[in-house]
Amino acid sequence: MKAVIFDMDGLMINSEEVTFESYQEVLKPMGQSMRREFYISFIGMTDASITGQMANEYGEDFPYPEVLKKVHQLMHDRFEKEGVPLKKGLVELLKDLKAHGIKTIVATSSTRNRVNEILTQANLTQYFDDSICGDEVEHGKPDPEVFLKACKKLHVSPNEAIVLEDSEAGIQAADHAHIPVICVPDMKYPQDTYANMTYKICHDLLEVKDLFNNENEKVSYR
Repeated sequence: MKAVIFDMDGLMINSEEVTFESYQEVLKPMGQSMRREFYISFIGMTDASITGQMANEYGEDFPYPEVLKKVHQLMHDRFEKEGVPLKKGLVELLKDLKAHGIKTIVATSSTRNRVNEILTQANLTQYFDDSICGDEVEHGKPDPEVFLKACKKLHVSPNEAIVLEDSEAGIQAADHAHIPVICVPDMKYPQDTYANMTYKICHDLLEVKDLFNNENEKVSYR
């Protein structure tokens, strides 16, 4: 293992529930609401991919860019006030990887501006060698492009990297890239189809850290 590729929302930061709550807050004055199942269905996808789902759910005239901007502003304000909610074991895992000379990169469906903002707010920039974002790829997850480009940025081959993901779209993207993927579920435990694509499913990032430090563990593509 030469590199670990991190998803961001739901994997590094406990943001999915906050995002869902923010959608509800923005939609309420519009006389709308969002089903939890609907929100879960597009976790891990790019904004461009979500646009079509929003149109199907709320109508072709649904102002998704305006809604999304308000959602992100609510989240920004909340993170500024309360701090960015990091997932259990994240900093410990990142410090351990750096100590062992393992390269790290963020590969997310979120936009560059949002990624830079959150990593700065959370004081995480020091732990990552690079990042690649949803507005820097042509095809979002479950397409493998973002993970393959992450490998190129770090100058490693897919079989020298490991992906950490929480979403089914991310698991599928890693599988298509032929990169071993470890899932740390957030709002949804992966269905069997996607669970079978993973190398392992861990409860939290501390468990991932222990897995990496187990000398008997040889992580490889399924």
